[in-house]
Amino acid sequence: MTRLIKSTIQWAASFFGLYPVFMTDPKKVQELMKKLWPRLGNSELIRLGPDGDGGYLVPDDLDGITACFSPGVSAISGFEKDCADLGMTVFLADRSVDQVADNHDRFHFTRKYVGVTTNEDFMTFDDWVDSSIPNSDEDLIFQMDIEGFEYETILNISDELMNRCRIFVVEFHNLNQLWNEHFFRLASRVFEKILQTHSCVHIHPNNDRKLQKLNGLEIPPLAEFTFLRNDRIGKRSYTKNFPHPLDRDCTGEETIVLPKCWRT
Repeated sequence: MTRLIKSTIQWAASFFGLYPVFMTDPKKVQELMKKLWPRLGNSELIRLGPDGDGGYLVPDDLDGITACFSPGVSAISGFEKDCADLGMTVFLADRSVDQVADNHDRFHFTRKYVGVTTNEDFMTFDDWVDSSIPNSDEDLIFQMDIEGFEYETILNISDELMNRCRIFVVEFHNLNQLWNEHFFRLASRVFEKILQTHSCVHIHPNNDRKLQKLNGLEIPPLAEFTFLRNDRIGKRSYTKNFPHPLDRDCTGEETIVLPKCWRT
C-alpha cells in the first residue's frame, strides 16, 4: 500500500508540473554542474547565426571542418547559413516541415526526424552521416535543437562519430527536471558520454523560461551548450566572466546569466 501511495503522489506531482517526491540528491546535481563549468580553449568564441534565437557561440576553430549536421529545422537557419558561407556542406533534417526556411546551394535537407532508429520517419545520427558523406573521416560540427529528444539521440551516437565531431552545440531542454532522480540518471549519462571526448566551453541560458531555484541551486530549464573536442583544448582553466560579450537574449524576457552554482 505504501508503494502505491508514493507512486500515486509522484505521478500527480509530475502531472501538475510539481517537483517529484523522489528527488535527486543535491550533491549529485552540483557535482554535475561542476563537471560542466565552461573551460577556456585555445580559440576565442565567435558567434554564428543571428543576434537572438538561432545564434550560437562556437570556438574560432573551424578550419578543416567540412560539414555541419543540424537536426531540428525552424523558421531560422542563420547558424547553418553562416556555416555554409564558411565553405561547409550543411545537412539539415526535420520530419515536421516540408523544407528549410532559407535557401543555400550548400544546404541538403532530409525530411526525417533524427532519433534512435532508422525507418520511414526517423534515422539515427550515424546512419544520417554515413548516407550523407560516405567513406569520410573528416571533422564535423553538430548543432542540435530537437525539443527534448536530444538525450536519447546523443546516447545513440557511436563513439566513432563522437570523435569526428570537433564542435557540438546542443540546446538542452527540461533541465529543471534534474531534480527528478529518474530524469537525472538519463541526463547525467548523456553529459558523461559527451565529456568522455569533449569539454564544455560555453553555456548560455535561454531566457524564454525563468530560473528554477531549489536546495540553494539555480537551474535554467533551457540552455545552449557548446562543447569542443578535448584534443583541441590546450588550456584547462575555467571561464570566469559571464555573460560572454557575444551572448544575446533568445526572447524579450528578462536576461538570465549563468548562475554561480554552475561555475564555482
